[in-house]
Amino acid sequence: MILLKVVYMANILVAGWISITSLFFPKRAVASVFSNAVQYSETLRLVGSLWGGIFVLSILGLFYPQKMVLVLLFQLTYKGSWLLFVALPSLMGNKQYPEGMAVFFLIWCVVLPFVIPWKEIFQ
Repeated sequence: MILLKVVYMANILVAGWISITSLFFPKRAVASVFSNAVQYSETLRLVGSLWGGIFVLSILGLFYPQKMVLVLLFQLTYKGSWLLFVALPSLMGNKQYPEGMAVFFLIWCVVLPFVIPWKEIFQ
Protein backbone atom coordinates (compact mmCIF):
# COMPACT_ATOMS: atom_id res chain seq x y z
CA MET A 1 0.00 0.00 0.00
CA ILE A 2 2.80 2.42 0.87
CA LEU A 3 4.64 1.57 -2.34
CA LEU A 4 1.50 2.35 -4.34
CA LYS A 5 1.28 5.74 -2.66
CA VAL A 6 4.93 6.44 -3.49
CA VAL A 7 4.20 5.67 -7.15
CA TYR A 8 1.14 7.94 -7.11
CA MET A 9 3.23 10.70 -5.55
CA ALA A 10 5.85 10.32 -8.28
CA ASN A 11 3.04 10.50 -10.85
CA ILE A 12 1.73 13.67 -9.24
CA LEU A 13 5.12 15.33 -9.43
CA VAL A 14 6.10 14.23 -12.93
CA ALA A 15 2.71 14.14 -14.67
CA GLY A 16 1.70 17.39 -12.99
CA TRP A 17 4.82 19.15 -14.23
CA ILE A 18 4.53 17.74 -17.75
CA SER A 19 0.81 18.52 -17.88
CA ILE A 20 1.15 22.13 -16.78
CA THR A 21 4.16 22.72 -19.01
CA SER A 22 2.53 21.14 -22.07
CA LEU A 23 -0.83 22.85 -21.58
CA PHE A 24 0.29 26.34 -20.62
CA PHE A 25 3.89 26.62 -21.86
CA PRO A 26 4.04 24.24 -24.84
CA LYS A 27 7.08 25.86 -26.42
CA ARG A 28 8.97 25.37 -23.16
CA ALA A 29 7.74 21.75 -23.09
CA VAL A 30 9.30 21.19 -26.52
CA ALA A 31 12.69 22.07 -25.05
CA SER A 32 12.42 20.59 -21.58
CA VAL A 33 10.02 17.64 -21.69
CA PHE A 34 10.59 16.55 -25.28
CA SER A 35 14.30 17.48 -25.55
CA ASN A 36 13.66 19.40 -28.79
CA ALA A 37 12.92 16.06 -30.48
CA VAL A 38 9.51 17.31 -31.61
CA GLN A 39 8.27 20.56 -33.06
CA TYR A 40 5.61 22.71 -31.47
CA SER A 41 2.06 21.75 -32.38
CA GLU A 42 -1.28 21.70 -30.63
CA THR A 43 -0.73 17.96 -30.16
CA LEU A 44 1.46 18.91 -27.21
CA ARG A 45 -1.62 20.24 -25.47
CA LEU A 46 -3.39 16.93 -26.10
CA VAL A 47 -0.46 15.17 -24.43
CA GLY A 48 -0.70 17.71 -21.60
CA SER A 49 -4.37 16.87 -21.16
CA LEU A 50 -3.62 13.14 -21.02
CA TRP A 51 -0.96 13.66 -18.40
CA GLY A 52 -3.28 16.03 -16.57
CA GLY A 53 -5.75 13.16 -16.29
CA ILE A 54 -3.02 10.93 -14.88
CA PHE A 55 -2.12 13.74 -12.46
CA VAL A 56 -5.71 14.04 -11.17
CA LEU A 57 -6.23 10.28 -10.95
CA SER A 58 -2.94 9.92 -9.08
CA ILE A 59 -4.13 12.46 -6.51
CA LEU A 60 -7.17 10.25 -6.01
CA GLY A 61 -4.78 7.29 -5.81
CA LEU A 62 -3.24 8.74 -2.65
CA PHE A 63 -6.63 8.40 -0.97
CA TYR A 64 -7.89 5.28 -2.79
CA PRO A 65 -4.73 3.40 -3.82
CA GLN A 66 -6.41 0.09 -4.68
CA LYS A 67 -9.30 1.61 -6.60
CA MET A 68 -7.07 3.78 -8.78
CA VAL A 69 -4.60 1.03 -9.69
CA LEU A 70 -5.94 0.85 -13.26
CA VAL A 71 -4.29 4.20 -13.96
CA LEU A 72 -0.97 2.43 -13.34
CA LEU A 73 -1.93 -0.39 -15.68
CA PHE A 74 -2.83 2.21 -18.31
CA GLN A 75 0.57 3.85 -17.84
CA LEU A 76 2.39 0.54 -18.15
CA THR A 77 0.53 -0.13 -21.39
CA TYR A 78 1.04 3.21 -23.10
CA LYS A 79 4.60 3.75 -21.87
CA GLY A 80 5.60 0.25 -22.92
CA SER A 81 4.02 0.62 -26.34
CA TRP A 82 5.70 4.03 -26.84
CA LEU A 83 9.07 2.52 -25.97
CA LEU A 84 8.49 -0.40 -28.31
CA PHE A 85 7.01 1.45 -31.29
CA VAL A 86 8.61 4.91 -31.07
CA ALA A 87 11.74 5.03 -28.93
CA LEU A 88 13.28 1.69 -29.95
CA PRO A 89 12.93 2.25 -33.72
CA SER A 90 14.26 5.80 -33.29
CA LEU A 91 17.23 4.51 -31.31
CA MET A 92 17.93 1.78 -33.87
CA GLY A 93 17.52 4.20 -36.77
CA ASN A 94 19.72 6.82 -35.11
CA LYS A 95 16.81 9.31 -35.15
CA GLN A 96 16.07 11.96 -32.57
CA TYR A 97 13.60 11.14 -29.77
CA PRO A 98 13.02 12.48 -26.24
CA GLU A 99 15.75 10.54 -24.44
CA GLY A 100 14.86 11.76 -20.95
CA MET A 101 11.27 10.68 -21.45
CA ALA A 102 12.42 7.31 -22.74
CA VAL A 103 14.56 6.74 -19.65
CA PHE A 104 11.68 7.69 -17.35
CA PHE A 105 9.28 5.44 -19.28
CA LEU A 106 11.75 2.55 -19.12
CA ILE A 107 12.16 2.93 -15.36
CA TRP A 108 8.39 3.03 -14.95
CA CYS A 109 7.94 -0.08 -17.11
CA VAL A 110 10.43 -1.94 -14.93
CA VAL A 111 8.95 -0.75 -11.61
CA LEU A 112 5.20 -0.90 -12.27
CA PRO A 113 4.88 -4.68 -12.77
CA PHE A 114 6.21 -5.13 -9.23
CA VAL A 115 3.92 -2.47 -7.75
CA ILE A 116 0.64 -3.27 -9.48
CA PRO A 117 -1.45 -5.67 -7.36
CA TRP A 118 -2.20 -8.12 -10.17
CA LYS A 119 -4.33 -10.46 -8.05
CA GLU A 120 -6.77 -7.67 -7.20
CA ILE A 121 -7.05 -6.56 -10.81
CA PHE A 122 -7.93 -10.04 -12.05
CA GLN A 123 -10.18 -11.17 -9.18
